[in-house]
Amino acid sequence: MDRVHGGKAEIVGGEAGHLTKVLRVEKGQRYEISDNEHLYLGEVELARREQVVFRIIGKLETRELPLRVTLYASLIKFDHFEWMIGKATELGAASIVPVITERSEKGLDRAVGKRMERWRRIARESSQQSRRWRAPEVDEAIRFHAALSASGLRYRLEESGAARPVLQVLPGERKPEDNVSVMVGPEGGWTDGERRAAEEAGWVAVSLGPTVLRAETAAIAAVAILLAAWQIAG
Repeated sequence: MDRVHGGKAEIVGGEAGHLTKVLRVEKGQRYEISDNEHLYLGEVELARREQVVFRIIGKLETRELPLRVTLYASLIKFDHFEWMIGKATELGAASIVPVITERSEKGLDRAVGKRMERWRRIARESSQQSRRWRAPEVDEAIRFHAALSASGLRYRLEESGAARPVLQVLPGERKPEDNVSVMVGPEGGWTDGERRAAEEAGWVAVSLGPTVLRAETAAIAAVAILLAAWQIAG
């Protein structure tokens, strides 16, 4: 749903088709709907194949996440990357940024532009399924060195045993307004040059444990750990 106007909200196209064909919405049914800024209770006034119109009954209180987590995810095979987008969205990532690293699989960087619309749709659908009122942003892919300029608390996942466990390096005082970025490497790992550049830019190397995780597994584990740590602190 793009916006609310005059006490009405409209969903058209493929999303309307999903509502009518799969969910089989009918006139008079009530749903929680969002324009990505606010959450509303709406009643179906019209349900057609490619158009569903809601009457807005009222605005609902939103459930705020304990902090804003940005996931900088190195490009991996697209089916794995899409799975990661869906799960990171369900967990509560606020933003997902594809990152092109030295060991990203060849050719992925050239094809990523054609995938952006699909990735954003996956994030939007996953947010709806998990009843998030705001879908995460899925940004255009950037190069590794551009990602290093992120602000706030910044952590880079490292499979090496030299990195400290992530829970040991989190700040003692954790506030809901904190911005946290976590960067996950490709299947081939980081190069020594990338490690040095990240350290010089202030990114803290952290570990999720002694086992070697797939990139997509590490990504969702990190998002879950960070959100849980801030939720407990709050």
